[in-house]
Amino acid sequence: MTDPTTSVADALVALRDRAPLVHAVTNYVTAGFTANVLLAAGASAAMVDNEDEAPLFAGVADAVLINLGTPQPQLREVYLATASAAAAAGTPWVLDPIAAGGLPWRGALARELLEHRPAAVRGNASEIIGLYRLTGLDTDGRNGSGRGVDSSDDPADAVDAARGLLAYSTAVSASGAIDHIAHEGGLATVHGGSVLMTKVTGTGCSLGALVAAYCAAVDDHGVATIAAHTHATVAADIAAETATAPGSFAVAYLDALHAVTPDDILRRAHIEWQPR
Repeated sequence: MTDPTTSVADALVALRDRAPLVHAVTNYVTAGFTANVLLAAGASAAMVDNEDEAPLFAGVADAVLINLGTPQPQLREVYLATASAAAAAGTPWVLDPIAAGGLPWRGALARELLEHRPAAVRGNASEIIGLYRLTGLDTDGRNGSGRGVDSSDDPADAVDAARGLLAYSTAVSASGAIDHIAHEGGLATVHGGSVLMTKVTGTGCSLGALVAAYCAAVDDHGVATIAAHTHATVAADIAAETATAPGSFAVAYLDALHAVTPDDILRRAHIEWQPR
């Protein structure tokens, strides 16, 4: 990738041309915000999480998100069947392994879901480190120190774990103050955003859905993952120019996701690219 910013600008055009339908099997705390983010960015959303319909819908939608924010035991088979159906149908799907490094039951579920080969994995640093540890590939014994959905690890510390998880996925991102995205071609770091993103519930979960939307629009899922993070970061930068508190920021962020243009990406994005 010689010019990631141009690739991201092109991906934004592709996203809006495709207007993909994202089937989000996601958590009830952030479902509404996630749907609004997808709509604002140029995609659309469906939330189907019953065992009779969710796997079927994975073959109908353009992309799938599986988010483990509020998993219930009765939904375990729904998650697994949906991931299996998406893989069988060739539908790109994204795993958001919330708290996988800190809570054993959902960690084991996230580990099992990896076997269905997601197009991308998106989490905070602690989740990426913790999930990699659960694969058994981590001979250094990394241990994320996250608490719930929060991360106390620096995303830069998760780079090795993200690269390790490429054994299961095309792209892996550790998001935070600076987002780090690993894929087979190298490592991208996306700078920018606003601290107010940490004060609005659902910015991380909706980012996973945005990754899924871009994976439906762009064949290169590494580029798609970088594009989703960049779109969100540039929108947050724009929102922070007028918003001063979490409530106004949430509204301004949705507006900015809708308003961001390819020219905004070219002018505002700060992406560093390290080829492999």
